Formats: sequence, C-alpha cells, structure tokens
Amino acid sequence: MRLSIHSLREMKKRGEKFPALTAYDHPSARLADEAGIPVLLVGDSLGMVVLGHETTVPVTMEDMVRATQAVVRGAAKALIVADMPFMSYRVNDDETVRNASRLIQEGGAQAVKLEGTAAAPVVRRLVEGGIPVMGHIGLIPQSVHQLGGYRVVGRSRAAARRLLDEARVLEEAGVFALVLEAIPAPLARLVTENCAAPTIGIGAGPHCDGQIQVWHDILGLFPGFTPKHTRRYADLASVIREAVGRFAAEVRGGAFPSEKESFSAEDDVMEGLRFPGRDD
Repeated sequence: MRLSIHSLREMKKRGEKFPALTAYDHPSARLADEAGIPVLLVGDSLGMVVLGHETTVPVTMEDMVRATQAVVRGAAKALIVADMPFMSYRVNDDETVRNASRLIQEGGAQAVKLEGTAAAPVVRRLVEGGIPVMGHIGLIPQSVHQLGGYRVVGRSRAAARRLLDEARVLEEAGVFALVLEAIPAPLARLVTENCAAPTIGIGAGPHCDGQIQVWHDILGLFPGFTPKHTRRYADLASVIREAVGRFAAEVRGGAFPSEKESFSAEDDVMEGLRFPGRDD
C-alpha cells in the first residue's frame, strides 16, 4: 500500500523526519522504494540530469508523463509526486487542470508539484477538484532567468518576509506539503514551526520535516559538480567508468564474450548448413 499525503502530516505531528528523492525512471524508482524512501518526486530536474539541458525550462508535459509512468511502475510503496513543467500551469485554469489531470490519470502520480505563489489560485482549484498539490518556494528553478541564476533566497529581511508570506499563502490555498529550496536555515525553521503542512528542505538546513535530494547528486553521477546542499553517499561515476572501461577492453582483446556467455547448438543442427546465395 502506498504512503498517503495524510501520512506525511502524521509524521510531522510525531516529529518524525522523512527522506525524499527524485526519480526519473523505473530502475531508480525501484531501488529507492526498496531502500524505504517514502516520497519520490518525478522532478522536472530530469531536464538537466537526464536530458542534458542547462535548465528545467525545456521540459515538456510529454517528458513528465512518460517519466512519471516509469517511476510509478517501479515503486510500489512510495508516494509519487510529479512536477508540472514550465508554463504548464500558468496559461489558464482549464489548461492547468488538464495538465495536472494527465499526470494523475496517465502518469499515475498521487500528487503534483507547482512552483511559486503565482499559482496559488490554481492550487486551490486543483485541491478542490481532488488533486493533491505540493508547493515549492525559495529558489524556484523554473524562474531561474528571472532570478538571475541559482542562488540562496531570503537573506535580506524583506526577502525573508516575502517567503513567510508565500508559505502562508500556499498553505491557505491547500498544499499538503511545501518544498523549501535554498533558503537560510533559521528561516526554514520558522516556516516549519508555523505551518501545519510538512516542509521538505533542499538546501534549507536541518529543521525541515523532510529532506529531498537529487538522485544523481547523492550517488556521485556528476563528479565535476556537487551542490553545497548535497552530501555524496557514493561515487558511482568512477564505478561505472571503470566497469565500462573493463568491458571495452575485454571486447577489444577478445576476452568477451567467452563460452560462458555464448549459446551452443547441437552438431546435427549445424551440419550441412550453408549461407543462402553463396557458392560452395
């Protein structure tokens, strides 16, 4: 049985911290689920870590639906939340409802995530229509061009007040949880202590109810870059590079495949066979 959005609120009431991870495909979802990760976010960050874009902006609804389907097939117990990509929820209300519905009906997600407070009226409409919504404030990657880059948000008093207002607006709109990205830890603590909705931090310090990280970051799949908010738990890039290198060397040297990795045929099957169209 999958974790529900109500379970997260119960965790918050008990003071129980919970982990969350991004997932973009069947294998990562299956492994995360088996490891006991209760919340998987099909993030539009797939645009950067899977598709190779510089930002999340190019990600489409088709990208998100397909990735969500794969994650849902891979995870049997985790709550699956799917990001609504850039401009999929800011055109008009009807289009937003259709897009969110696709992630639930076609994708199989249990909830969607929207960035920023401009979507607060849409959050209310989706929630009233039966679609759970996770909010996201602080650094909102879809607005990276407007923000002028990836940077910490809320360091000035005025900016901190805006973030507190944003948290209140989204909670009143009905979000079941709130991602806090790249904001000062004391500010995240203030939001966490005053919101009934569980907070999920990424670069927001230790006081949030949950913590989310990008799959590729914690596993060291991009060795040249580690965000400040990330802790590496493995160096899979080196493991993969070494394994692929050994495979390539064995192919070139004739060591792979061996008889062990080959299939045999009975002698009478091959006896007298000739390639068609060739003279003896």
